[in-house]
Amino acid sequence: MFSLASNVTRRAAPLARHQLTLRAGFAQSVKEGLTATDAWTKSCYSEIDYTISDDAPVYDAVQKFAAYNIGCLVTKDAAGKISGVVSERDYVCKVALLGKTSKELQVKEISTKSANLITASPDESVSSCMAKMLMKDIRHLPLLEKDGSVIGIVSIKDLVKAELKEKEEAIKVLSDFALGKGGHFGSE
Repeated sequence: MFSLASNVTRRAAPLARHQLTLRAGFAQSVKEGLTATDAWTKSCYSEIDYTISDDAPVYDAVQKFAAYNIGCLVTKDAAGKISGVVSERDYVCKVALLGKTSKELQVKEISTKSANLITASPDESVSSCMAKMLMKDIRHLPLLEKDGSVIGIVSIKDLVKAELKEKEEAIKVLSDFALGKGGHFGSE
């Protein structure tokens, strides 16, 4: 009997499309290995300005957190290059310790600097991004091109959603196949 699960798992090329023969003459196209870009395009971060100047007051960052219901922003220097990230956690943990208000402090005074920043490439797998986040106990990853330019940011929530959707699609294909639908007609 043909083992779809083991055949799909053996293939590792991100974003590759393969024709899998499931039953005499029937085939199912399967997208393998979701990437960070796949997760980002479905994220709220893909529709908003997720950046802030590192010279801006922390108060401006807090306003963006509240307005967009997000937890992290990419900070940029005067030249427009990534200088780090600032998160709600940075605000909560550092502003009170410095004994100042959010209007008195600049974002660069509380942000995580780019030298200590954990990032991902757009074509990195969702699993790899999740592993980085778990290892470093962080909840957001900026997505950087090879030239260092920022193209997006993903949260752990975005990655979990992408992973869950991929698993649900695989279960549907396998269920259809097991029910004799050939895995390509859909379960409707």
